[in-house]
Amino acid sequence: MILRLTPRVLRGVLALALLTPGLATGVAAYMAAPATGVAQTGLATVPLTIQTATGKHRYTVEVAQSPQAQETGMMYRRSMPANHGMIFPFATSRVLTFWMENTWLPLDLVFIGDDGKVVSIAADAKPMSRDIISSQVPARSVLELNGGEAARIGLRPGDKVTYKLPK
Repeated sequence: MILRLTPRVLRGVLALALLTPGLATGVAAYMAAPATGVAQTGLATVPLTIQTATGKHRYTVEVAQSPQAQETGMMYRRSMPANHGMIFPFATSRVLTFWMENTWLPLDLVFIGDDGKVVSIAADAKPMSRDIISSQVPARSVLELNGGEAARIGLRPGDKVTYKLPK
């Protein structure tokens, strides 16, 4: 799931929480609530290849192209087959931030630049965590793979990722 908190939005939420009686309690209750939701299905899939020093590695990935699909991402899923993943393409490059809220699976997040090369990797992201996972540098897309996959294939920054988005 992508998290977009601008300083202006954050200031507004904090001000509202401080000025509205009971809102802070409601927010705290919501934050403590168990994850209940439905995993998204029906996303288009495309083949994706990663070229590393160990060779070509082929995957089938779901495409989270709409804002709604990107917001839900891999949330509520209990499993993902080997050699599968999810790609989050964005219209422009920027520093991207994700978190693992309501995501049961450990994931490797692979941040990909405009040129299709890996710019950073967040390996073994902790399931259900609200910790912010940042690309640290501008990225154009994010690939989520099963946790440990990046290490298994020897993935490194600079490795090439190729795929074509559905029309």
